[in-house]
Amino acid sequence: MTDAYVALEGERVVEARARSPGTARGELVFTTAYTGYEESLTDPSYEEQILTFSYPLIGNYGVREERFESDRVHPRAVVARELTDDVAEWLQTEGRPAVDHIDTRELVTEIRDEGAMKCGIAAGEDATEEDALAELRQCKHMSDHADIGNQVSVSEPVVYNEGGDGPDVALIDCGAKGSIQESLVERDAVVHVLPYDTTPEAVQDLDPDLLFISNGPGDPENFEAAAELVDEYVGDLPLAGICLGQQVVANALGGDTEKMEFGHRGVNQPVRDLRTDQVVMTTQNHGYTVADPGETLEVTQINVNDDTPEGLENDDLNIITRQYHPEANPGPNDSLAFFDDVLALVE
Repeated sequence: MTDAYVALEGERVVEARARSPGTARGELVFTTAYTGYEESLTDPSYEEQILTFSYPLIGNYGVREERFESDRVHPRAVVARELTDDVAEWLQTEGRPAVDHIDTRELVTEIRDEGAMKCGIAAGEDATEEDALAELRQCKHMSDHADIGNQVSVSEPVVYNEGGDGPDVALIDCGAKGSIQESLVERDAVVHVLPYDTTPEAVQDLDPDLLFISNGPGDPENFEAAAELVDEYVGDLPLAGICLGQQVVANALGGDTEKMEFGHRGVNQPVRDLRTDQVVMTTQNHGYTVADPGETLEVTQINVNDDTPEGLENDDLNIITRQYHPEANPGPNDSLAFFDDVLALVE
């Protein structure tokens, strides 16, 4: 049964089956993860994207809210070879279009060959190819979503573990996964989750022990306020960052970032530590990377597959960042010690 259409950049249209009705547009990307679909679908870093699962069956262990990374589904739509009824019903409740019965092997190969691309989706009884093409033609490049942080950040400060004995962490929410603040709270830190556009004056009033830039969606150059915080407090406060946070720190300190062809997304990305020569497996979700770390930051970890920077540090200035997600969720847990290293900067 064909009642859904996926329009790809270049206006090729692929037929599919609707599992959740509606229309959507966004950058089409894929993840190789075979578990963690709940975490992926609630990861704010997928805002304004359409997520394709390369693993053929998504939903085989149900949907449990305690695994969510935020309070809603972030991809604009979902594409899979087969979605279970549990996931399809969840996406219907969230109002996110979803399609399956599509050859995702071919689609993922096309993304690998051509790069992440604009996409339009139309699903449901009345959906037409033209509906999908109309969405495609309105789709913007990720770098054109200038205020994407406003879509994923808290609007007001939120405090976790208030009264805890650990250091006060100012976590700049550019689209933070919930497991980041949970990992810090588990180590007794007091976590102040602050809006993405927080001013230096607001941080000064808070007087934290550590400035932490979170992950998030889109082009790091669009997070100018977070970069201004890094520039203002480098050398005065320890600095940490994850994913987009690493890119923001690099941009602020004289480095450069660039768009990747199709990004890193999955739970099996190998990373080598240049200081110890140890290789760990990591969870990743990003479409931009640090092209040049500049003179302030040292590259301490690289991706084994393509040599892109996975860790940046400056021991004298108490800076440590990671391109991957040390908090894992759903795993692997090889790099959880990152949070111990971050909090040790305060000591």
